[in-house]
Amino acid sequence: MTTLQYLGISVRFIIVLCSAQHSEQPETRQVKGIVGTFFYFPERVLTSGNLLYGDLGNIAQVYPGKQSNTNLEKRFKNRLHWNNVTGVFTLSDLQIDDSGVYTVENGDAEEKMRHTFQLTVYYVLSKPQVTVHDNISCSVVCSVENGREVTLSWYKGGEILNQTSSPDHITLSIPLKLDEQNRDSYRCEAANPVSKETAVVPHSCIERDPSKVKDGDERTRGSLIIAVICVLVASGLVGLAIYLKRRNGHSHAGI
Repeated sequence: MTTLQYLGISVRFIIVLCSAQHSEQPETRQVKGIVGTFFYFPERVLTSGNLLYGDLGNIAQVYPGKQSNTNLEKRFKNRLHWNNVTGVFTLSDLQIDDSGVYTVENGDAEEKMRHTFQLTVYYVLSKPQVTVHDNISCSVVCSVENGREVTLSWYKGGEILNQTSSPDHITLSIPLKLDEQNRDSYRCEAANPVSKETAVVPHSCIERDPSKVKDGDERTRGSLIIAVICVLVASGLVGLAIYLKRRNGHSHAGI
């Protein structure tokens, strides 16, 4: 075997070895959390292992004999726990800045296993507010407090009319001028990956919708018109009776 052939085989071996190592790298799983709640890391450590966080490194350790230390990092003190029955790490009272990359190292088997999670923590959205700027034309503005990955949308039935999102604003808002018909079919929706809230058009706009005049209102109008006509006719009859009476009185006086 020549030197050149030997080098070729060595290079191919190194490429295969590197490819195998690359394929064994743990896949990062995307997971979500909500501010103020718990997050359970979905990988168990029963006898020994660690939990790592970003650049901080090791933030919790599990030792043989079902012993653990989960207060290695001050920011997680009394919030990070390990259950010696289920083997699950739990992070409580989640905060926005708890977002990041966590790695569960499991030493239960002969070969240490690593499971990586990208945790993103979100706020539960507040209900959006719809403000009427002009009752006659029903011009409205929908607004909501902004946050991570928040979108604000106007819908008419199932059709989306307008949508906005921006990481640069404290408050998101969308103006809209409603059609004269079917104003109660509009809704404003705020959403992020963990929650959704909806607001409807205020009644001050809906009540001015010509298509929402009820049959009872029409009957009331008809009754009023009839009543007015009856009053006019009655007044006319009374006036005619008085005229005829006076006329008859004059006639008798002449005789």
